[in-house]
Order: sequence, then C-alpha cells, then structure tokens
Amino acid sequence: MLLKSAGATLCGLALMVGTALSQTPSTPPPAPPQTSAPQTPTFRAAVTLVTTDVITRDSNGRFLADLTKDDFTVLEDGVKQTLTSFSLVHGGRTFTSLEPPSPTAPEGIILPTAPRKQASDSTGRVLLIFVDDLHFEPEYSPNVRKLYSTLVDTLVHDGDLAAVVSSGPSSIEIQPTYDRKLVAAAVSKIRGSAMTPAEMFKTIETSQGPGDIRQRAQTAFYAAYNIVADLEKVQNKRKAILYISTGYDFDPFADARRGQDRIQGGRFSEPSRFYYDEENPFFRLPTVNADIELYRYMRELTLSANRANASIFTIDPRGLAGIVDAGQYLDQSEWRTYLQKSQSSLRYLAETTGGFAIVNDNDFATAFKRIDAETSDYYVLGYYSSNADPTKRVRQLDVKVDRPNVTVFARREYSLKTPGTPAAPPKKK
Repeated sequence: MLLKSAGATLCGLALMVGTALSQTPSTPPPAPPQTSAPQTPTFRAAVTLVTTDVITRDSNGRFLADLTKDDFTVLEDGVKQTLTSFSLVHGGRTFTSLEPPSPTAPEGIILPTAPRKQASDSTGRVLLIFVDDLHFEPEYSPNVRKLYSTLVDTLVHDGDLAAVVSSGPSSIEIQPTYDRKLVAAAVSKIRGSAMTPAEMFKTIETSQGPGDIRQRAQTAFYAAYNIVADLEKVQNKRKAILYISTGYDFDPFADARRGQDRIQGGRFSEPSRFYYDEENPFFRLPTVNADIELYRYMRELTLSANRANASIFTIDPRGLAGIVDAGQYLDQSEWRTYLQKSQSSLRYLAETTGGFAIVNDNDFATAFKRIDAETSDYYVLGYYSSNADPTKRVRQLDVKVDRPNVTVFARREYSLKTPGTPAAPPKKK
C-alpha cells in the first residue's frame, strides 16, 4: 500500500511538471538564489521565564530589604544573565519594580470555591505539607501529631494557600485551601506505618532488601514528585514543601540482618561474620546498588523542586535521637549508622533545594519560626536563559550581590523538564 501510494504521488507530480513545461516552452528556468554559504539548521526550543528566590542577610543575620536589581548578578553555568523581572517580598507584602516582558502562565492549583483572596494576588505563600507516614514508626505517631499542630499554628497564616498529602495509610489529601481550620483538622488522621528494626529482621530477605522497604520509598517519592510537579504552574508565590519523614536507607542494619547476634552486632558470638569478605566488591554490590538507587530517587525529586522554584524543608520527628530502645534487639553502633544515613538523606533533599533540615532538634517551634522568616522575606529574580540548547538539562545557578559582607541563600541549580511521566510504583501482591 505504501509503495502504491508513493508511486501515485510520483506520477501526479510528473504530470504536473510536464504540463507546466508544455505551457511555457520558451521561458528559461529561474536562476538559483545566490548564497555565500550553506545555511545551517536552526533548532528552536521553548523559552520560559526562570525565576529563583533569593534571601540576603548581613553579618548579623538580618534580612537586607534595600537592594535593587542592579545589586544582583545571576550566572547560569558561569554565563551572566539579563534580569527581566525583579520583586521584593518583605513581611509577606510584595513590592514589584520590574515586570517580565511576557505574561506568565496562569496558576495551576485549583483554588477554593469561595477564596478570600484573588488568584492574581501575589501575596501569600504556597505551603505543601507532605506527611511521609510510610517512613515513621507507629510509636512516633503522637510526636508527629504534636509536631503537625505546632507547624500549623506557627507557619500557616491568613492568605497562605496550604495543601496536605500523606504517602501511606493516613490517607490525607487536602486540596489547596485558604482554610486553616481544615488544614489543622488533618492531625487526627496521622498514623505511622514504618517497619521497626525487629520487624525487618523477621521479614523475608529479597534482592531488594528486607521486605518492601524499597517499594515503600518508591511510593513516597512518586507521591511527592507528582505533587511538586504541579507547583511548576504556580508563579509569583513563595513555595515551601514541609517534608515530615525519618529519612531513607535502602540497606539498613546490614550486619544484623546477616547474622543472629544482633545485640552485639556479631562481634563476639557470630563466627560466620568472619567468613564474610568485606573487601570483596561482589559482597558489597547490594549495598552499593542500594545507595545508587536511593540517590536516583532523591535526585529526581530535588530536580523537580528546583524546576518549580520550591524549597524543601525536611523535618525528622525523632528529634534529638539518642540510643535505640533495648526492645529492638539492635547493636548501638548499627543504630548510629542507620541514624546517620537516614538523616543525611533528609539533609540532601533540603540543602539541594535551598531549604534546611530539622534533624537532631527537639525545639520544633523555633525551627518553624525560622522557616516562616525565610519564606516571608526574599527577592524574586527572573530571566530568560541565554542557553537555548534543550540537551543541557541541568543548569547551575550562582547568585551574587554587589555589596560586602552579604550572605546569599538561593537554589544552586534548576533543570529542564523531560518528556513523559515517571512510572507508578508497583502494587503490592
């Protein structure tokens, strides 16, 4: 069929050319245009406004609210960019001195039916509270409920657009709303479901580690990624993600899982421990793969947050962590290793997106006040990237201020969105 169609097209084209030649036999063919050099193909790419929030503080830690557009320099991959939009948000009020030359995209979040503020109003913030109940144990549920209530009382103000989502059995899904009471009422649904160390030792070991530990993390990251992707459509608002979780480790308590002497870590009464060649890369392969896979998940989430110009503030409900409960039958050294790895994952999510991690801290109220300050006083800088190469996905950002003794806090990179959507995590059998 394809050959027949192509042949018919060629015959029709030949007939048209023959008819034209018979009608104008004495007319010479037009001369080809004179060109000095062969033309190079032009690759067009979509150009979008890149915005980034910037916090500037003096040597005493006070916010500087008197800077102008000319005081800032934005470098993308070391190349200076031209600022096309500039605004100051101080005390929750927006002072705009330079508007972008083209209209920005409309907000993608569905507003409530009777909002108290207009959608075009740039005041207020967008707060996304992500309760990762798949990654804190049931015994921490009362702590998380108290933490959550403190968070709402301290952070959520009139004019803030807030949403709440959980990753697991708490089944919390509050659409973006200005109603603080609705956000506060979600506290009664919070309940943790993470596995305890003792439960990990009893589950069946697979190539993916103990039980469904990786599937749980994949479910949490998938939920967070989809929510953060929706924030890309929101413009001219400060966006903060309050991420409540105890962190991630895809290979927890490795020595304890391999042996039976978990209290002493196999150091004294587990002879098989000495048959394990820890220097052999083959035996370390599962651990290496676990760390690489975890990094891939965290990397995609942070790229999505940076693309949406949203800062992640991670909150560890364990607070100031000490020794492990003796009822877990776990060696203290292994507990400290697990604690360090899980807290490092929270630090990575926060620091890579311009936020900070609240770990090893019981004073949550003070930490929440710091988040409130950093999301109420800031500058918003916008520019159109001079690099039109769509294959350069990740772009490094560097914001500088032409004034001495000024500390600048801003995201360090952003990325172009790749086509397609991530695959959903596999369902439990």
